[in-house]
Amino acid sequence: MNIKKVLTAEENEKLFMLGNEATVRGALEAGIGVAATYPGTPSSEIGDVLSKIADDAGIYFEFSTNEKVAIEVAAAAAVSGLRSFTFMKHVGVNVAADSFMSVAYTGVNAGMIILSADDPSIFSSQNEQDNRHYARLANMPMIEPSSPQELKDLMKYGFELSEEFQLPVLMRTTTRVSHMRGIVELGPLEKSSKNETKKQGFFKRDQKRFVPVPEAAREMHKVLVQKMEKIGDVVNNSPMNKIFDKGGKIGVITSGSAFNYVMDAVEEKDLDVNVLKITLSYPFPEELVLKFIENLESVVVVEEVDPVMEKEVLAVIGKNGLKKKVYGKLDGTFPMIYEYSPDIILKGLSNVLNTNLKVKKASSTKIPIPVRPPTLCPGCPHRAAYYSVKRAAENLGLENVIHPSDIGCYTLGVGSPYESADYLLSMGSSIGTSCGFSKATDQRIVSFIGDSTFFHAGVPPLINAVHNKDRFVVVILDNRTTAMTGGQPNPGLPVDGMGYEAPEISIEDIVKGTGVKFLRTINPLLVKKSQETIEEAIKYDGVAVVVSRSPCMLIKNKQPKQREILLGVNNEKCNECETCLKDLACPALTSAEDGSVQIDTMLCKNCNVCVQICPEKAIGMKK
Repeated sequence: MNIKKVLTAEENEKLFMLGNEATVRGALEAGIGVAATYPGTPSSEIGDVLSKIADDAGIYFEFSTNEKVAIEVAAAAAVSGLRSFTFMKHVGVNVAADSFMSVAYTGVNAGMIILSADDPSIFSSQNEQDNRHYARLANMPMIEPSSPQELKDLMKYGFELSEEFQLPVLMRTTTRVSHMRGIVELGPLEKSSKNETKKQGFFKRDQKRFVPVPEAAREMHKVLVQKMEKIGDVVNNSPMNKIFDKGGKIGVITSGSAFNYVMDAVEEKDLDVNVLKITLSYPFPEELVLKFIENLESVVVVEEVDPVMEKEVLAVIGKNGLKKKVYGKLDGTFPMIYEYSPDIILKGLSNVLNTNLKVKKASSTKIPIPVRPPTLCPGCPHRAAYYSVKRAAENLGLENVIHPSDIGCYTLGVGSPYESADYLLSMGSSIGTSCGFSKATDQRIVSFIGDSTFFHAGVPPLINAVHNKDRFVVVILDNRTTAMTGGQPNPGLPVDGMGYEAPEISIEDIVKGTGVKFLRTINPLLVKKSQETIEEAIKYDGVAVVVSRSPCMLIKNKQPKQREILLGVNNEKCNECETCLKDLACPALTSAEDGSVQIDTMLCKNCNVCVQICPEKAIGMKK
């Protein structure tokens, strides 16, 4: 779909939309004035769409330095009278948690939605935390859409709810909901979203409300509890929470993506099972749940990931002295981890109903499907950097070198032959954990962090390292983009999130400002020079920083084509030692059936690293 259609399509028009695209349309229909994010799958497409249409829609949009900054930008806009929208992947809420918790206390004036895109089954994350817990932790209302249409509609409703109670609203999606596609019927755009004039707010000072020093915060907390009690009445009577009554004695309580699987099973197998779809899921609609279950014999709770609703249902049953059998995660009916599927739902319902609900399966193929592990792209400069670090350590006779890594494409260094990722916690943790390893061991440490991640969370631990006199090497892999999430800009580039010229923040200047004395910048595609520099860094007695700068090959592909230089293998010189294959593992290098090495010119990006490392000088320009 043409991205511009998200903005230009008219009321009542129907579009086939990605969930994240429908989210943007909902925000436009709600008339947002400010949006901010740090990119992270599965929420990244929301930012990608906004960056292309914000100007035409009269919205300010930015890719913030990190999620904490994003939520603060949005919060300030909301208390200034502009509807604001901030969104992030689930672990991004951890980064934003400090301000996330406080904005529930201070509240907002205009509507504010905080979207958390959770990742059940861990498709692109370091964990599968269930951020429904955050709504309970902060005492913030929460909405759980289950389709692109609901994403669009509930964005608009969420802003109305937020303004009515002057509280931010947390919207929880999952990978399946964010990335599913469906027909979305559009509503009218808010008038101000149809022009290029940026909205202007005004902040009216109110220290007792917006400055949570202890005395004021105690009152804020009381007010927050009162607001949530009133919202409790809303969720118990909202048409967003729907009962599908089929007259059965067994009922299913579900939400989000899991609802889709449940309804597929109920309709496909024509089951006499009642379903309660909880969309406004916090405060938990206790009265509605009690009404739903009072005439049932047993209750099935279907949810991803943690047994959050199941525990709430058990509490309702216990509080009201009911005797109902509850099936869910806690009794083993459904798995405690990972996302669900139609098979899992049917298997669970089969056990509850004591029947065999067979799953319709596609015919299996007799052709074996090749294994396709994730790998760095052909010509990726990170591959060259890993090669140089590994060779530098070998040249110095070092063993047991520790490689703390970070979040980005370069996390793929965990695999063979690089094996350059030994410990990983979160964004920026490569440097922080290097500090710990420096104190706890006498091993040499070479850590890796990307340019965007360095801006996001790498500066404080680098200051910590210098101040506490640690010794290790930090390789900042600057590929001139936030590559893993789709090539979004970061502060190291001369362009902002809306495509305008912006000040380019120098990584080298920041590093110097932290007090680092050893700082070098290399082009990792120049292998010999890179190895020499890294050896020098490893020998240095202190914190050494090497900025490895070379553009992501996906960016280069977007630039005007230069004259093609085709690389090839001279089979007369090649002795089939496979150094290039084993040490680089570049997808453009392949082994033919006769054992010879070949270069796939369709994949090759002419980075020339293989040319430099071939011991027989058998790789060069094709004649």
